[in-house]
Amino acid sequence: MHPSFSTGPRAAVESLGASRIREVANAGMGRADVLPFWFGEPDQVTPAFIRDAAKAALDAGDTFYTHNLGVPALRETLAAYSSRLHRAADINQIAVTSSGVSALMLVAQLLLNPGDRVVAVTPLWPNLLEIPKILGAEVATVGLDFKLELAQPVWELDIARLLAALTPKTKMLLLNSPNNPTGWTITRAQQQILLAHCRQHGIWLVADDVYERLVYDQPAGGLHCAPSFLDLAEADERVVSANSFSKAWMMTGWRLGWMQVPPMLMDGLGKLIEYNTSCAPGFVQRAGIVAIEQGEENLRQTVARYQAARDFLVEQLASPRFREAGIIAPRPHGAMYLFFRVEGETDSLNLCKRLVAEAGLGLAPGSAFGAEGEGAIRWCFAHSIDKLQQGLDRLAHFLAQRQVLQ
Repeated sequence: MHPSFSTGPRAAVESLGASRIREVANAGMGRADVLPFWFGEPDQVTPAFIRDAAKAALDAGDTFYTHNLGVPALRETLAAYSSRLHRAADINQIAVTSSGVSALMLVAQLLLNPGDRVVAVTPLWPNLLEIPKILGAEVATVGLDFKLELAQPVWELDIARLLAALTPKTKMLLLNSPNNPTGWTITRAQQQILLAHCRQHGIWLVADDVYERLVYDQPAGGLHCAPSFLDLAEADERVVSANSFSKAWMMTGWRLGWMQVPPMLMDGLGKLIEYNTSCAPGFVQRAGIVAIEQGEENLRQTVARYQAARDFLVEQLASPRFREAGIIAPRPHGAMYLFFRVEGETDSLNLCKRLVAEAGLGLAPGSAFGAEGEGAIRWCFAHSIDKLQQGLDRLAHFLAQRQVLQ
């Protein structure tokens, strides 16, 4: 074989980090005694009215290819939905994708060249950190700060440090708010500062808005939604919003997402979708229409249930039996995760593997979300109170045994 021929994947792929969440989950999958809180999905199935819509579409024969950018009915539904939440949008800004992560990959393929500089706010979902690297881009990170405010732990963004990282040579800013894994949520004032800076330097601002509807401690009534750059940016600006049906509508396994982009990107997106997945399945898109049009009451119930679960988990971890064992758990403002520190632990991957093996408790290691996440653990709280209580009991027993051994 010629020495220049490679027998393996290209270097950018070889250098990718494997998912540490999957590494922990693989150690516990198939074990009936493990309580799984490692993935970002609920313990409830997709609501019946959404499943019924997919069944009806299948029975009607909706099994053929669709338009690259999505069926017009879903694109129109999503444009109307975005217009209710944010600024006015139309179908020429909406592209349907085969999952939210596919949307993020597509925008990276659309905009990034090898060697481009990307800045990401971390801790962050590992898929989003690795996608630019697949395309040969370089990723710089700005970590959220873990602080105590009025004796309460919080995750905070140092906006001045982020602005300093967003140099004129930066091609793209990746920002996920509400954030996976911390639940940190950007403020409107911070968004205004960032948008002005990105405008000045021609930086693409890519917002992962998957959790925008999962926000807590909001006034009663209205369409609850986290602050969005779509509220501030004009339609033709360098702002992209990636979204998904997975979280707010409990459709993780359906693999359906969408993007809201400047109209100038639509032709290129259509080409890329053709060469990636061709299109999202028609019957899944029909279910998506029903989820948007009929799902608000179910979504309100979901948010109320998650907020109760969050409050229960935070209060329990703040109790003496956990506080004295070194647990520090900030109260998240959004998303579906508690990202808490365990004092004295510096290898979260090893700790999570031990929790699976010794306690039957499946959590995600903080190191999966970047170096800034080390020393912390992510717990998905989109579960029943009873199940959370079982997990707490197992964690308490594990920590008690750890103290005895120390």
